[in-house]
Amino acid sequence: MNDLLKLAVEAHGGQTRWNRFAHVEARLSISGALWRLKGKPEALKDVRIEASLQRERLITHLAAENRRATFSPDRIVIETESGDFLGSRENPRAAFQGHTMETPWDDFHLLYFNSYALWNYLTAPFLYTWPGFETEELAPWRENGEVWRPLKITYPDSVAGHTREQVAYYGQDGLLRRHAYTVDVLGGASGLNYAYDYRNVNGIMIPITRRVYPSDAHQQKVPEPVLVAIDIREIAFVEARR
Repeated sequence: MNDLLKLAVEAHGGQTRWNRFAHVEARLSISGALWRLKGKPEALKDVRIEASLQRERLITHLAAENRRATFSPDRIVIETESGDFLGSRENPRAAFQGHTMETPWDDFHLLYFNSYALWNYLTAPFLYTWPGFETEELAPWRENGEVWRPLKITYPDSVAGHTREQVAYYGQDGLLRRHAYTVDVLGGASGLNYAYDYRNVNGIMIPITRRVYPSDAHQQKVPEPVLVAIDIREIAFVEARR
């Protein structure tokens, strides 16, 4: 683990504390121009999620529709809240082949994308310590009157993410400021994900507000439109049973 990743892990609560928890539960509102573009403007305005912290698995509860979706990288299952099977998609990432930013989505597209994205956001930077991840500190970046330390992250094929190489920018305090990536399932569209409003949740530092913007050719934020807005209303980490 390089020095920057060590700093980030400690700043976000530390590996020892993180390892105590089995999963995270949260209630969120997720909106923005992306969902309107995909024909799903209100689909995620009020959702509840349960995410495993030790493997890539997330359950989304769509309360207004009495449905839930269970995500893993190789399968999405949609059921009623009482457990009645409604449908599934195997190898869901393959269903994005040939997509562009403007391609409409069905429910499986929506829930796969949102599930892997949220799981990645909620488990970082601890996720980057997993076997198979490679990290490298890049040259300092100046923004908002601060100097941020960029960490290049290379994903293993076993973890579903936006793309294989991403860059997380940390402040001098070790907390995430922004996250830059392209999105394979959106035809390689770029995104700049800014993290705000940190809260101490069970000893883990979590940004409860995120905003994702387009970027220009110089990796600068384009302020309009807001592609994705994530607002966490409630969140708690749950310890593993002993």
